[in-house]
Amino acid sequence: MSKEQAFVIPLDKLSSEDVSLVGGKNASLGEMLQSLKKQKVRVPGGFATTAHAYREFLKENDLEEKINSHLQKMHSGDESLSKAGKAIRQLFTRNSFPEAVEKAIREQYRALCEKYHTDDLDVAVRSSATAEDLPGASFAGQQETFLNISGEDDLLDACQKCYASLFTDRAISYREEKGFEHIKVALSVGVQKMVRSDLAGSGVMFSLDTETGFPDVVVINAAWGLGENVVQGTVNPDEYRVFKPLLQDESLVPIIEKSLGDKEKKMVYAKGGSKTTKNEETSKKERNAIVLSDDEILQLARWAVAIEDHYEKPMDIEWAKDGNEGDLYIVQARPETVQSQKQASTMQTFKLKEKGNDILTGLAIGEAIANGEAQVIKSADDIDTFKEGSILVTGMTDPDWVPIMKKAAAIVTDYGGRTSHAAIVSRELGIPAIVGTENATDDLQDGQKITVSCAEGETGKIYDDKLEFETSEVNLNDVPDTKTEMMINLASPDAAFRWWRLPNQGVGLARMEFVVNNAIKIHPMALVDFDKVKDKKDRKQIERLTRGYDNKEDYFVDHLARGIAKIAASQYPDQVIVRMSDFKTNEYADLIGGSHFEPEEDNPMLGFRGASRYYSDRYRKGFSLECRAIRKVREEMGLTNVIIMIPFCRTLDEADHVLEVLQDNGLKRSEKEHGLKVYVMAEIPSNVILAEQFAERFDGFSIGSNDLTQLVLGIDRDSAELSDLFDERNDAVKNMIAMLIDKAHKKNRKVGICGQAPSDYPEFAEFLVKTGIDSISLNPDSLVGTKKRIAETENK
Repeated sequence: MSKEQAFVIPLDKLSSEDVSLVGGKNASLGEMLQSLKKQKVRVPGGFATTAHAYREFLKENDLEEKINSHLQKMHSGDESLSKAGKAIRQLFTRNSFPEAVEKAIREQYRALCEKYHTDDLDVAVRSSATAEDLPGASFAGQQETFLNISGEDDLLDACQKCYASLFTDRAISYREEKGFEHIKVALSVGVQKMVRSDLAGSGVMFSLDTETGFPDVVVINAAWGLGENVVQGTVNPDEYRVFKPLLQDESLVPIIEKSLGDKEKKMVYAKGGSKTTKNEETSKKERNAIVLSDDEILQLARWAVAIEDHYEKPMDIEWAKDGNEGDLYIVQARPETVQSQKQASTMQTFKLKEKGNDILTGLAIGEAIANGEAQVIKSADDIDTFKEGSILVTGMTDPDWVPIMKKAAAIVTDYGGRTSHAAIVSRELGIPAIVGTENATDDLQDGQKITVSCAEGETGKIYDDKLEFETSEVNLNDVPDTKTEMMINLASPDAAFRWWRLPNQGVGLARMEFVVNNAIKIHPMALVDFDKVKDKKDRKQIERLTRGYDNKEDYFVDHLARGIAKIAASQYPDQVIVRMSDFKTNEYADLIGGSHFEPEEDNPMLGFRGASRYYSDRYRKGFSLECRAIRKVREEMGLTNVIIMIPFCRTLDEADHVLEVLQDNGLKRSEKEHGLKVYVMAEIPSNVILAEQFAERFDGFSIGSNDLTQLVLGIDRDSAELSDLFDERNDAVKNMIAMLIDKAHKKNRKVGICGQAPSDYPEFAEFLVKTGIDSISLNPDSLVGTKKRIAETENK
């Protein structure tokens, strides 16, 4: 019998050529079973009913005419969508399978039971419509899924319910909108051996960054129990990011992000009664534990790459771990339909024009900003009350919410991760969303004026009141090449992937202190000498933040390493210059537990900062944690494009002390191709006057124009009274820069500058180019315009 005439087909006999027979999901499963064995991608066995079986069901029960009758009444207004849908669904559930179709399903189920040596194999039963899950349409989960089904009779019942779900209200609306003829769409039912993830964990992964389209990472979401909670967005899952280009080297662990989710509940098997699954609360231990080991994260990432390579397109993949066997499985794979469809020639950027009071945070979906009045809707029964243009605030969404999501200026949810329904739909609609806020429906009031910002990195922020913002479009076409290397400054790891399309040559300044301040929050010495922290509030905060870590120092190293790694990955293999910490004492004191470890200074700007801290007994152990993080990024993750830079190095003796401490911590300068390079900030007159000697100790210079101007002109850069005198274009400052470039080049050392002056003052940029600057590093949003002006200057 040909495939076209078959009622059921084993999954391992299917391929991507069979979408018209068994729908996108089931064809994809068959394709993976057949084609990805060499890559050891595990897919549970099973079978699929065909579109032919579905049409035979319609024919045997004379349903086509009856279905069309209800649809015509709906179009004429004689029946509501709800009434027509319910009537059609009853046509499926109140009739029976044709004898030949029922026999084929029973026989195939028995064969599956025999394969796995059991009488009543528990299976997952999933719908796969012939027009669902194709590029351009990704309303996944539109038809029903049934888990933990066992026995022939229960399987047949679940199959009928899948057929009926082709006519849920949301499915009818979806086809009406897309222009699909209802009767021409058929439904295939996929039947797969259940992966016992109720005893372990499961989730979703994408083979690209879902918010920015950055193609070199795999994003994995994970929660305990069966996967429906992650797919539906009813839990806040763990989130991991893996850097794809370094995955082939098995000696490396290129996991550049591991975020712990709350994972408040898990879906497990239900025993007795009519329900086959149930949700139960997770234990405190489960909530505080990472779902997957590093080896499992890497295995899934390698599978994601293999699947993407096979299909030659970014993929959206569901995975599960069997708690009995300990093995991982892929249970679904379909094309990613949002970022992969975007044009790469332009970038739209959003920026707040004023500061506000942020009242809630969550995961940012998209990169846009919206403002308006919040409308809190806690129940789907109230969705008809939604006012177009409001900001939808709710617990979670499912496909029934799509009609009002289309009318919303933005979406905010209590629960869900990047793969939740709210996240997927908001991306498709192009509207900002913040998911997983935990308590937005309680904290935000109906009618409250708010601003939803997804333009500040991975963390979305909700501000009180309507704040002004601006949008701009950056055209990436026809950006000229320049002899001068054009780099960008980055501080926030969360924002690093936003700029991957820019035509820059790496990062000229990555500020370590931003990661410490925003991701770590704790003074490093408070982790080294926790017993010396006496403040009860500080101790409680440190205990909370470092939960799950036996050694508190590892918390600092892991978070700093991953922050640096995200920035480095966004530019790989171009160089990323990471400045070691340059807090002033008053800024260090503001970190949790910091006040005990910092001296009070009258002038912190010229005090105990930069290089002087690194070899001091007061901070040396804290600096060793910074060094451990750099080693982790370069040696364990493999991001050897990271260069380190020493700030505020006053004397040659100080330089020698710092280099010695670096070496003691396993960071030794090397001239080899991927060896460690160490740069120094040129921000003190002594760095310029003794440039030849500094060049013997360091591999390059980066001009810190703010501090250099301050110290050459004797002006407090923070003084409002003297602001008119503070100017990098002053001849004294320019002479120092020219002197540095000349001396450094004689020693074969590169010189860059990191600051906005070349962007703000075209004549200053022209001066730098004429003087022979090797690189200019700017804020990302000013790169393209400045690069065009630099090209013009070079051409002159």
